[in-house]
Amino acid sequence: MTAYPHLFSPVRIGTRTLPNRIVHASMSTHYADRGRVTDRLIDYHVNRARGGASLLVSEPMAMLHWHRLPTRPMAFTAENETALARWATAVEAAGGLMLGQVQDNGRGFRGGGRNDFAFGASALPDDLSWTIPHALSTDEVRHMIDEFIASSLRLARAGFAGVEISAGHGHLFHQFLSPQSNIREDAYGGDRANRARLLTELIEGLRAACGRDFLIGVKLPGEDGIAGGVDLAEAAAITALVQATGAPDYLTWCWGAHGDSLGEHLPDLHGPRAPYVDRIAELGRSAPGTPIGALGLITDPNEGERIIRDGLADLVMLARPLVTDPAWGVKARAGREAEIRYCVSCNTCWHMITSGRDLLCDNNPRVGASDEADWQPAPAPARRRIAIVGAGVAGMEAAWVAAARGHDVTVFGAGDETGGKTRLHAVLPGGENLSSIYDYQRLRADRHGVRFRLGGAVDVAALLALAPDHVVLATGSTPAWPAFLPDIYRGEGIFPDLREAVAMLAGFAARQPGTAVIYDQDHTAFTYDAAEMLHAKFERVVLLTPRDRIASDAAVVVRQGAYQRLYRLGVEIVTSVRPLPDSRFEEGEVAYANIYNAQPGLIRDVALFTYATPRRPDDAIAADLRAAGVPVTIIGDAYAPRTVLAATAEGYRAGMEI
Repeated sequence: MTAYPHLFSPVRIGTRTLPNRIVHASMSTHYADRGRVTDRLIDYHVNRARGGASLLVSEPMAMLHWHRLPTRPMAFTAENETALARWATAVEAAGGLMLGQVQDNGRGFRGGGRNDFAFGASALPDDLSWTIPHALSTDEVRHMIDEFIASSLRLARAGFAGVEISAGHGHLFHQFLSPQSNIREDAYGGDRANRARLLTELIEGLRAACGRDFLIGVKLPGEDGIAGGVDLAEAAAITALVQATGAPDYLTWCWGAHGDSLGEHLPDLHGPRAPYVDRIAELGRSAPGTPIGALGLITDPNEGERIIRDGLADLVMLARPLVTDPAWGVKARAGREAEIRYCVSCNTCWHMITSGRDLLCDNNPRVGASDEADWQPAPAPARRRIAIVGAGVAGMEAAWVAAARGHDVTVFGAGDETGGKTRLHAVLPGGENLSSIYDYQRLRADRHGVRFRLGGAVDVAALLALAPDHVVLATGSTPAWPAFLPDIYRGEGIFPDLREAVAMLAGFAARQPGTAVIYDQDHTAFTYDAAEMLHAKFERVVLLTPRDRIASDAAVVVRQGAYQRLYRLGVEIVTSVRPLPDSRFEEGEVAYANIYNAQPGLIRDVALFTYATPRRPDDAIAADLRAAGVPVTIIGDAYAPRTVLAATAEGYRAGMEI
């Protein structure tokens, strides 16, 4: 008996019966190699089928002759036929059904700059990149439909259970559907039925060519957030046209487009959980009798159970949560929810793939491993005594993995709790889910007998008294003291770094008089989440940065969200400036100047000046330990200040290599 009887109830989709309602929504992995299907790509999907997903949608497949991105698995040539069959067979043997995704980006581009080889509905600019595509002729549209059908037939022959047409997200089908991006005058433009013709002809062609048993799912635009584009009423009308073909086996909807609304595609914890479910249920009423998929920031089995129980949808479609834990389903069904590695909704995964890298995850260092689902490390050849210095997410990952391999592990930490600086971020707006990283690590560490010595400074003598065979140094880093601040105040607490300021002010309920100034040389989400918190604590917040924009090191969706929230709150953002050393800090004045033309500025009534500067590794004790003959491995920020992604990855690697 499961605690989630509705989530784990069977459902009929087309001519197939799925054993549960969990669908792996499409997620690009970039695990293909020059278009060829690889073992890693197959393993990724097999592990998620093994972990409880009953239906899995691939990343966009290369289905058209112009689809030459090396990261797209090729389906428009015969080159992958054997590998495609192996992929579909392996997933089905693991308990899932594999669908290939039919998609083209059209004019949509988010990789920086413009796409010189884009095709689109009309010669109009993409709202994000300003790419002007080649407007497809009528014959080119018809040939494109034929190519999509031919590639889908190849998938059917290989054993794929069906396809999902991705007609949202501001991509090509969406561009044809939207009156804002389609000003054609042929059969594929004009009124709504013509704008939907590309999609409806493709759906009907797929059904005729591939047969009744071939599943056809369609992802439609819900609300794209573009003026003159697709709103909820338009989405409902489009849904009715698609439903009228009689061919779709399931429908779902997505939000946002390639514009200022791009971040709505990947909602984070700055807004409500499962934000689109009620509107998806409303749109589903335009397609009576067709199974509906719920999509968007669904991370917890309780959310999935509620969605099915309350009749809001028939399927629960998860992408980021199944990247983080491929065994999400089997753990939930077995009542092992505490053992799920939960998605933290940070969008690092999306940042990796949109910046040209392979799919990676902050809270899953083993994405794409052959034995990823519900993994347990193999025992070490010999038991050793290991000291981990630092109880942040790097040290904790190393600790539980090493202990699970059979080592005797002791963790030393200066703070009273585990989690380090990630725990501090978790108290900020939008940071809540970060707690799942260190909560999972602590659960695993306790289960495998890790001992903790927390709440005190760690020195070499204490470590040597333990007689460790190996020390893992995960002591983090400290923001550098800004050169423009008076050196006499260093270490006095008068000018706290941003981490110190957050820790100091987190418990303050009353709003403080005056202005809080943040000097930003960090450009990560922590800084902007902290700025939101400071806005609730001070009358005014000013953010200064020497770069020409904020969040320049973050994913574009993170940057968009930061700008939207800070501007909405009234936080003042001043770019391309540096504070001046002759500021009268003692009198509450911060003077600054533009770094290009020296134009001055002055902020008065400053109650708090804080900074997020490049961090320096806290690795001082490494030399003493090595001098004492103890092997040392340095990981995370103590090795070189970087990200949570690097911290968990290096912690995992250290735990496996000791």
